[in-house]
Amino acid sequence: QVQLVESGGGLVQAGGPLRLSCAASGRAFSTYAWAWFRQTPGNGRELVARLGTGGFTYYADSVKGRFTISRDNAKKSVTLQMNSLKIEDTAIYYCARSTGYGSIWDTQMYDAWGQGTQVTVSS
Repeated sequence: QVQLVESGGGLVQAGGPLRLSCAASGRAFSTYAWAWFRQTPGNGRELVARLGTGGFTYYADSVKGRFTISRDNAKKSVTLQMNSLKIEDTAIYYCARSTGYGSIWDTQMYDAWGQGTQVTVSS
């Protein structure tokens, strides 16, 4: 049973950076694609960034050029570097493991989730 633990969330001023990390337990970390989602009250989870096993990346239009997803297979960790943060980036951020099937935007395509970490961007 894989466990994902996020860290690095917090309060930051608009324009500032924040770095989220996701530590994974279990085997075969390198054979999976990994993603970061975010969720605001009353809304579903939105795919922010995804990193495939071959290095292919996806970013939501709202974060392109500001966020960078990366992975360290040796450490079994996934990182989301967030720069130039905006107030609208405020959300709970979740790390997720992809099954590799279906639409990358479909949350049911992901079979493991972290507990979430709050990111709050202030003016």
